[in-house]
Amino acid sequence: MRWTSEDDIDALYEVFSDPRVMRYWSSGPLQNREAAAAMQREIKQNNLRDSAWKWGLALRDTNTLIGTVTLFNLSVSNGRAEIGYAMGTAFWGQGYMNEALTALIVHAFDVMNFRRLEADVDPRNTASIRTLERLGFQREGFLRERWHVGGELQDALFYGLLKREWQRP
Repeated sequence: MRWTSEDDIDALYEVFSDPRVMRYWSSGPLQNREAAAAMQREIKQNNLRDSAWKWGLALRDTNTLIGTVTLFNLSVSNGRAEIGYAMGTAFWGQGYMNEALTALIVHAFDVMNFRRLEADVDPRNTASIRTLERLGFQREGFLRERWHVGGELQDALFYGLLKREWQRP
């Protein structure tokens, strides 16, 4: 995990313009490279303001960005945050997201001292559900028609992970 930079704009575009990656996201795919540049600027501003933290996931040997993990909707006074994540399809199923989310959870619980993490996931996104459950997240609710993306209403499963229940790998 590392901070993103302007050098990552093309990689961000590659990840976030892919309809397969964005299928279960709360917004549609990026339409052009300028949208990726705007995303990069927003990431930088949010990180600087401590309003959300988005890290790039980069391959160790090439430093190529292949995805992102995010802590957002931060509530420091309540000790909680939401997580979000995305990865390029070429890297699905190789364990990278599990590794990155484990590092994110350690950071959230040990460095930020959050006591609770939350995630919402489309019920059709079975790979994401497996990832969350493997990490110890518990299903806490079903939110009907939570998102309206690309002309489609989408439900959401709500997951939570408490610091006191997390089993470190």
